[in-house]
Amino acid sequence: MDGGLIKEPAFNKQLPFKVIIGLCLLFAALMAANFLLNGYYLRIVNLVGINIILVVSLNLTIGFTGIFSLGHSAFMAIGGYTVALLTMPIERKAVYLPDLPGFLAHIYVPFLPALIIGGLIAVICAYIIGYPVLKLRGHYLSVATLGFMVIVTVFVMNLRDITRGNSGLTGLKDYTNIWWTYAIAVITLYVIWRIINSSYGRSMLAIREDDLAAEAVGVNLVKIKLMSFAIGAFFAAVGGALYGHLLTMVSPNDFSYSMMFGLVVMLVIGGIGSIPGSVVGAVIVTLLPELFLNKLERGIDLFGLHLPQMFGVSQVLMSIALIVIIIFKPKGLLGK
Repeated sequence: MDGGLIKEPAFNKQLPFKVIIGLCLLFAALMAANFLLNGYYLRIVNLVGINIILVVSLNLTIGFTGIFSLGHSAFMAIGGYTVALLTMPIERKAVYLPDLPGFLAHIYVPFLPALIIGGLIAVICAYIIGYPVLKLRGHYLSVATLGFMVIVTVFVMNLRDITRGNSGLTGLKDYTNIWWTYAIAVITLYVIWRIINSSYGRSMLAIREDDLAAEAVGVNLVKIKLMSFAIGAFFAAVGGALYGHLLTMVSPNDFSYSMMFGLVVMLVIGGIGSIPGSVVGAVIVTLLPELFLNKLERGIDLFGLHLPQMFGVSQVLMSIALIVIIIFKPKGLLGK
């Protein structure tokens, strides 16, 4: 025991050969997609990658540390608006946001540094809100983090000189592409994997299983919980920025309850406490509505039968699938 961490026997943290092969295959698949797919399908591929970033980082907080946080979309909003303002050309700000404070009006930051700055601001917010909130447990903690999301949304809607309120910031440059998205997705997976397989990760797992027992053997609950919360916030902010520059706009509606609910559904379906489960859940829940269920709502021909328009059927079918998985696979498809 050292500094509130649970020590584990040393093991080889080098990437196995099959992971290197997987990365090569991913690169080849992205190259093919970039040349063969049209803009609509490339957008879906980007959305899958962004959701992988968001769900894997949410899994660190919920699945591996046991902090049932509903504030992930708030950190997405912080990252999305921060990066949008930093990467907007100064000339456009002068016309588009004439009342913008001087320290923002006269600054332009390239996309990559802006992503890092947006993530770090989210980390600062996570530490500020997390210190009092993470002392709570159970549904009290969930409600508190949900309240944080509401606070961020209200601020965004009322700081009209900076955010344009409900109108949002539109006309953003489309920086997000499959290379940015999947490079960051791979980095996210690697960072979360390294954390989970470290002494910090073992402490997080101990807190998840029994925080009182973990504290009794010397784990610093506040330190480890804040670390998990802040790391999740960083990647949520980066994912929110990528999402905003994929849509070329950010608005309060993009980071609402429905976004948070969708991320939780992906996590539950894939498997809480499983990194591969996070990836599988993000892929399934992103692709299924886009490629099949939305078409079903508009009416399609299926096996010689014409199915009429059924608006809202995608939400109904996804809800049924979620209920079935919870009943028969309560830990998700790949949950541990």
